[in-house]
Amino acid sequence: MALRIAQALSSIGKLALAGLIGVSLVAGDAAAQQKQPSPGSAKAIFGGVQLPTQGGPQPFGFYAKGCMTGAEALPTDGPTWQAMRLSRNRRWGNPAMLSFIEQLSRDAARYDGWPGLLIGDISQPRGGPMFNGHASHQIGLDADIWLKPMPSYRMTTDQREALPFTSMLKKDAFLTIDPNVWSAAQARLLVRAASYPEVQRIFVNPAIKKKMCDTWTGDRTNLGKLRPEYGHDAHFHVRLKCPPGAANCKPQAPVAAGDGCDQSLAWWFTPAPWAKPKPPKPDAKPVKPREVMVSDLPKACQAVLDAPAVSSMRAATYGGASAAEALGVAPAAQPAAASDEELPDLGPVPDDKPAAQ
Repeated sequence: MALRIAQALSSIGKLALAGLIGVSLVAGDAAAQQKQPSPGSAKAIFGGVQLPTQGGPQPFGFYAKGCMTGAEALPTDGPTWQAMRLSRNRRWGNPAMLSFIEQLSRDAARYDGWPGLLIGDISQPRGGPMFNGHASHQIGLDADIWLKPMPSYRMTTDQREALPFTSMLKKDAFLTIDPNVWSAAQARLLVRAASYPEVQRIFVNPAIKKKMCDTWTGDRTNLGKLRPEYGHDAHFHVRLKCPPGAANCKPQAPVAAGDGCDQSLAWWFTPAPWAKPKPPKPDAKPVKPREVMVSDLPKACQAVLDAPAVSSMRAATYGGASAAEALGVAPAAQPAAASDEELPDLGPVPDDKPAAQ
């Protein structure tokens, strides 16, 4: 596989892609393509809801086409995590996801030397499509976790908004890990996250997947859960399986057997993913993209929107109401570092290309 990837890199170099791609071309393209949703679209309606429904948790539909009831909010702070970008109101999730985050943060700190997790987007209060940044994250079972370790002090709200991302890639090379920021600690964190049976997939940049394939010498049983996807160079995206008893949750097919360090990974280093779409035929009718409407989602999602809300975010915070007050305790003792170049707070759709994945 290493030879095939080397050959592919050579071919890409001939096409002068390396200089064009930089750290995260896909993320930049996604940002450029995002538009303000129409008032009646599913993005606008679900994005405007501030609080979850009352009642028990239930995911409806698929990760990229669904909604949820009974979401809970991840506390802004835990012993070994801090929630980021609080203004986005996307730290809502199925309790199974919040329990996973709590356990991963605790285990990684105890066994892997990782000081704590910085948690990005989970879902909106009732799930559904987001204004920007994601096509998935719609049923409370997806979460973004930064590859930057948590600082030793508690950040203020403003610092959580401004703290820049740190890409694991070199800025002047195609899909190449930067040894100045990548370490064995990130590798241990990824393997730890993949080890839990409830984890379905973890999306990482192809360069990170290749680094894990080339260097991980421990148990490789769960390495196949790490799925290559452009973007995901400053964070990894965890997807959980449908929880037991969630009859309305549409599962994703299991990952293929093996560690994924094969031709399916080599494909990402070829010119194929970067090929321009074929031009339409001269007599083809133009196809105008249509926004997703609530009627395009599972039928239950209209009822989810109509359901009564909880009384407050505090009342729906995971771990109880007292956990919602944690941000006001022990404010930051020092300013957040801001030496890294800020990257867009988004990632491409984890669509599992190629189909063989």
